[in-house]
Amino acid sequence: MSEHHHHDIGGTKLLIAIVLNIIITVAQLIGGIVSGSLALLSDALHNFSDVMALFISWAAHRMAHKEADATKTFGYKRAEIVAALFNASVLVGIGVYLIYESSLRLIDPEPVVSSWVISMGLLGIVVNGGSIWLLEADAHDNMNIKAAYLHLLGDVLTSVAVVIGGVAIYYWELFWIDPLISILIALYLIIASIGLIRETTGVLMQFAPASVNLNDVESALCAHPAIANAHHMHLWRLDDHAIHLEAHLDFNDDLPLSAATETIEQIEAELREQFGITHTTFQCEYGRSDDKSIIRR
Repeated sequence: MSEHHHHDIGGTKLLIAIVLNIIITVAQLIGGIVSGSLALLSDALHNFSDVMALFISWAAHRMAHKEADATKTFGYKRAEIVAALFNASVLVGIGVYLIYESSLRLIDPEPVVSSWVISMGLLGIVVNGGSIWLLEADAHDNMNIKAAYLHLLGDVLTSVAVVIGGVAIYYWELFWIDPLISILIALYLIIASIGLIRETTGVLMQFAPASVNLNDVESALCAHPAIANAHHMHLWRLDDHAIHLEAHLDFNDDLPLSAATETIEQIEAELREQFGITHTTFQCEYGRSDDKSIIRR
């Protein structure tokens, strides 16, 4: 399967999820107004944010596959990282807002029509469950789609909690359970988003990927018989998959360019196999007196 074909499939899945979430948002908004349920209105607000998040994810997904040119040599590969950071940050903001509104309602509970709450919660489980099924496979190795997936997963859990709350209201008239569920939903959204915010921020700040230890990379470089020293190293991620390495390499001998090139090709293959490093930029040196620190201060 070609990368372009995979891109088309991912974009189509996101579009289907957008349509499904528009349907559930409108239904829950009507249900929340009629029933007076803050949990249902909160779920509708969250679903509306999902529509926006999915649209942003879809647009970024398309943009990321645009070809590079002379003015954008990396293309738009980080568009999906930016979208993931934005969507995760919005989730945190929504969570904080829901906690505030729910705390006010918890102090002064209001009657809720439980039949609307239960039916709309069940509808949310079905619709958002279908959206999750669409995106699950792509969410494992794409932070942008993972952010959209988290929005939808939060919706499913929210809908489950809404149904439980509706049942409690129907049988025992525990109206305070509605805002309490909203607070629990909000806490989940915040916790689920923080890790993704940390990961996407790390990519944008060009931090080394957590899966690769720079000292291990340095040891692997120096283990090659032609290399005396590796220094001024930079290890970072361009996007979800591309890991880049820059380094100065001191050679033991004054090799001809053809021999140095052969050595570099061997090193690149080893780094790709051991650490998943997909792109390297090496400055080859011999007999140069400079700072030999791994990290240039």
